[in-house]
Amino acid sequence: MLKEIKYFIFILSIILFIFLTCRYYFSDMNKKNSYRSFNNIEDKIKIFSKKLPVLEDNTINIIEYVEQSDNQKKKKFNFWKLLESNE
Repeated sequence: MLKEIKYFIFILSIILFIFLTCRYYFSDMNKKNSYRSFNNIEDKIKIFSKKLPVLEDNTINIIEYVEQSDNQKKKKFNFWKLLESNE
């Protein structure tokens, strides 16, 4: 009997929590407050973006290209040949 009452209280509390959460979430007051906060955030972003300083571009000719010649002798290694030579 006590076990059933405990389960009933658990289920009742879960249902009550879900009901009250949905009721608050879908209320007109919450929708109004969320809409206001979105508008405030957009206004703050616009104000902040106007205050940002613009930096000059000082990266002209900063990249130096190095030409690599094909004349260098590169030893080609073959994995299987290396294994055969070690045996």
